[in-house]
Amino acid sequence: MNKFLFPVLAVVLGVLIASLSKYKKTWNTKLLLSFSGAFLLAITLFELLPEVYHHLSGKLTGLYIMCGIVLQIVLELFSKGAEHGHVHIHKDETDFPWLLFISLCIHSFLEGFPIHDHNDMLYGVLVHKIPIAALISMFLFQSNFSKLQITAFLVVFAIMTPLGTYISSTWEAITDYAHIINAMVIGIFFHISTTILFESGEGHKFNLSKFIAIILGIAVAYLI
Repeated sequence: MNKFLFPVLAVVLGVLIASLSKYKKTWNTKLLLSFSGAFLLAITLFELLPEVYHHLSGKLTGLYIMCGIVLQIVLELFSKGAEHGHVHIHKDETDFPWLLFISLCIHSFLEGFPIHDHNDMLYGVLVHKIPIAALISMFLFQSNFSKLQITAFLVVFAIMTPLGTYISSTWEAITDYAHIINAMVIGIFFHISTTILFESGEGHKFNLSKFIAIILGIAVAYLI
């Protein structure tokens, strides 16, 4: 049951963080984002990648991973990088951001697939979704969208990952393609996490706090 509840809880915690931070991106949010990026990358390398390579041929696995990376790049053409913390909603914008909404939903839906067979990936998705949900909530709260629109956006976004997990665990037609889908999700996770980790700080200065957050993320993922 946790595999369905935790992703929803992550969005709830993200909304709570956005509310407590007065809808402003703080250094704590940035550090949480760095930690989540390192944790997601490490847990993918430690848990999901070896399993996929075990069931698929090496070159074919690499091809599917690259397809996942390309798919995420395409999604970001519409989301503008919201999956790794870049949310661009103008305060005077009143039209519902359908492209952002759809691309985030597709991303969230796909990341739910590996959770069914890999319990540790649940924690990777959980840690990843908290800061992303917080940043998305911050921008939505500062927009001119109605409360109903904001609530609908966040509710659907929250249930997409459990929906992906549910379909991957109940649809027999999906079972034969589970490893292929997981390989593509690896590519998605690779792209998102490395973008977070390798984003240059202001003036390209070494950021000790970010570095410590990254090391902690890797260490926690290894110890799970």
